[in-house]
Amino acid sequence: MPWKDRYTISDEKSLADGDVRWPDARRCAIHIVVDLSVASGPEGIVTRDIESPAAEFGAHEGLDLVLATLQKNKLKATFAVPAVTAQMYPAKIHALIERGHEVAAHGLRHEDVSVLSREEEKARIDRATQIITEVTGCKPVGWFSLPRQTDPFAGGTISSNTMDLLIEAGYIYMGNGLADDIPHYWVSDFATRRAILALPYYYHFDDQFFCMFPVAGTGLENSDMLLRNWRAELDAQYRRNRFFTMTLHPQHIGWCNRMAVLEEFLNYMMRLPDLWNPTGAECARYWLDTYPAATHLKLEASIWKDYPGSLS
Repeated sequence: MPWKDRYTISDEKSLADGDVRWPDARRCAIHIVVDLSVASGPEGIVTRDIESPAAEFGAHEGLDLVLATLQKNKLKATFAVPAVTAQMYPAKIHALIERGHEVAAHGLRHEDVSVLSREEEKARIDRATQIITEVTGCKPVGWFSLPRQTDPFAGGTISSNTMDLLIEAGYIYMGNGLADDIPHYWVSDFATRRAILALPYYYHFDDQFFCMFPVAGTGLENSDMLLRNWRAELDAQYRRNRFFTMTLHPQHIGWCNRMAVLEEFLNYMMRLPDLWNPTGAECARYWLDTYPAATHLKLEASIWKDYPGSLS
């Protein structure tokens, strides 16, 4: 849609199906995100979150099962890791790199930064980047602000400064953009075309909103609905040569009955030929080289008009 300050976050026009090209003539890109946050509220990860049974299970049995399943299917994932999680489990986080996965930053504590000053948010981004770099031995290039189960917004919580701060900190992509179903540019300034690449995210392909029993949501488990969503979206994106993404949480999907759902879906997915399974960093670098903002970011002047009392 046309630009509107603090509203439009995407390039003006998406690529048509026939214009999307993946490496080595692959048919569809598959991006798997594993969220290692256990934050239950906007303050981010606190003691009660760390000490919860779900967090203990997710950090050990749940994570082990997810990793084993990815390895069995020879799949790579992007792990969205809060800095405090990296500090608590440095050996586990470093092992992800050794297995060929990517570790991306997921905030300092996966907190809501929308209420912070620009200076405080910058300090937290810098600190999170430093911690993850120290733990993994490599600086993260991707940043996530995924939603928590109790968040009022499906896209997580950021501030009006977040994208500029990420660009200044050297990040090349934001991991959860809602504006398109392929990688797209999140514009922070219309006049200068200042932008960061965003990778797609949709909450209806995120396990945490279907595996909530018994504490939230409907009070029932809906993992069968999650499987249907994954399959329907994969079929559609594969047919169109586009991009499929899914988000997993070890503390949710790691239960044995839910792992059976994940296994069933991955078995179905792996039967499809010509899939490309990049990490977020690999996908972002390919997209930035192939569809750079200089030639593929198309913006038009705003057609929006605000009126007194308007909430737009």
